[in-house]
Amino acid sequence: MPLPPRLELLTPEEMGRADALAIASGIPGPQLMAAAGRAVARAAMRRLRPCRTLVLAGPGNNGGDGYVVARLLQQAGWPVAVAPLAPPRPGSDAALAAAAWHGPRAAFAPAEAARAGLVIDAVFGAGLARPVEGQVAEVLRAVRAPLLAVDVPSGLDGATGQVLGFAPRAALTVTFFRLKPGHLLLPGRALCGETLLADIGLPESVLAEVAPRAIRNAPGPWRPPGFGAEAHKYSRGHLTILAGGEMTGAARLAAGAAHRAGAGLVTILAPDAASAALYRAGDPGTIVSEAGLEALLADERRRAWLIGPGLPGDAATRAALRRLVAAGRQVVADAGALTACAGDPGALAGAAVLTPHAGEFARVFGPVGADKPEAARAAAAATGAVLLLKGADTVIAAPDGRLAINDNAPPSLATGGTGDVLAGTIAALLAQGMPGFEAACCGAWAQGKAARRCGPGLVAEDLITLLPSALESARIN
Repeated sequence: MPLPPRLELLTPEEMGRADALAIASGIPGPQLMAAAGRAVARAAMRRLRPCRTLVLAGPGNNGGDGYVVARLLQQAGWPVAVAPLAPPRPGSDAALAAAAWHGPRAAFAPAEAARAGLVIDAVFGAGLARPVEGQVAEVLRAVRAPLLAVDVPSGLDGATGQVLGFAPRAALTVTFFRLKPGHLLLPGRALCGETLLADIGLPESVLAEVAPRAIRNAPGPWRPPGFGAEAHKYSRGHLTILAGGEMTGAARLAAGAAHRAGAGLVTILAPDAASAALYRAGDPGTIVSEAGLEALLADERRRAWLIGPGLPGDAATRAALRRLVAAGRQVVADAGALTACAGDPGALAGAAVLTPHAGEFARVFGPVGADKPEAARAAAAATGAVLLLKGADTVIAAPDGRLAINDNAPPSLATGGTGDVLAGTIAALLAQGMPGFEAACCGAWAQGKAARRCGPGLVAEDLITLLPSALESARIN
């Protein structure tokens, strides 16, 4: 399915290829630099009044953009000075831009940065490979006024969102053509402030050759399942949840979310009569069984299963997971099912979707590390499962290398039970026939959408009632 406009995410390396392809197609590099500088200058003029402005210019193309910004602001009557870190390479596009600047120059020094009314950070772009330290870090630390970053705040890794040495906090970041993963991943997203994506004239055709593997998660690449007039409860899928006897609330939250996410039937498989009685006292629309795993597996209509919420991370849970996979079922493994496979990623092979938070991920695969996208991709490839790594910057990775970054989750989701709701939602979408990657993307986005509609004070139960409207908005978005 074609992507909606500008959902693709380009790493710094991919963006460099896009630039090179555009130039090879006949678009001059100075023309692209002029368009980038114009976009930054327009953003400054639309949001701020003229004030004492200092452009911190590095020696590369990012600095070249800064010289263009300085010239355009000066032409608009702004008091502007450029503080060059070092001269651009002779003959480069940045050198041409620097030669066209005839205004004042200032020392690249903390004192100059501290007294400016606006600082334009055009020192380093998203492809920086070494830490920002020493003089550059001192100057950026000295900034007291609003900072407008060109591409990314200097020191921010555009591929991972991590800080290399030091990076300032921008009030506004202007980037070009497509966002980079670092604009959405934390802490990068917080350091960028408001992020504005500007068109600078790169042709869309370069994307086919660059072939980016990551997207910003939003409706378009996926849509929630719809229902025709002929739909019935079995055609909408039957989800079975393997439940525990102690933390019964987890399975009940998952079941409630599964109902609201469209599953035609939802069964909780209880471990014993006592816990079954507790489950039967809940939602009357949920089927509760204590017949045992093998008895329910005999029903071929039960294609989708959820295992983990409220279950202990023990050998019995691990054995049940392996039995479900061996039976060819679509399995979402969460919580206890992940802990049961600590240190043994191979035990999760064959599952459809894994939904760990960072702690569970570390127990199974090792620490996430500085590169969250690549950690998720490696885990997905190792298990053959879609890997949804939960957090404020949730990353969803497919075994084939596709990746989505979900950035619509508000802080109110950081409360108990929301992971159970997410697992139930994804499992219900699988039961309705969505592929694993799309189901995980849809579930994560819908949960963020529902949480934003709820506002502060959210509890997990609130998400369940808001899921239908969130999913409907994705159908028509």
